[in-house]
Amino acid sequence: MLRIDPSLDIPLTEIDLHSIRAQGAGGQNVNKVSSAVHLRFDVRASSLPDDCKTRLLALSDSRISAEGVVVIKAQRHRTREKNRLDALERLRELVLECRVARKIRKPTRPTLASKRRRLEHKLRRSTIKKNRAPVDNY
Repeated sequence: MLRIDPSLDIPLTEIDLHSIRAQGAGGQNVNKVSSAVHLRFDVRASSLPDDCKTRLLALSDSRISAEGVVVIKAQRHRTREKNRLDALERLRELVLECRVARKIRKPTRPTLASKRRRLEHKLRRSTIKKNRAPVDNY
């Protein structure tokens, strides 16, 4: 089980983990060892609550495909186990971000004092700019 918060867990059967070869420089061992981890998590087929699924699919994140599959590639560490834990932690953070609904902003009107300040600032700026004009010597 991947614990998201005390009231939400994701069964590891819903998470697909594959070992792949890491990219980049590495030496002789890099071509033999598959230390990077490729994590795939199908949001639509998961056991997440519906509201959490909706918020997760609405994110404009490059890790979420059009089919609703979260793809995370972990290759920061040298060992497969550390990369596996890193990938699971990144999935946990992504789901945790969508767990709480964001507050809807109530539109407010500017106060009278803020309107006055804005107009006074505009008047001061326009005066400064007028004074920059060339002086006519007649």
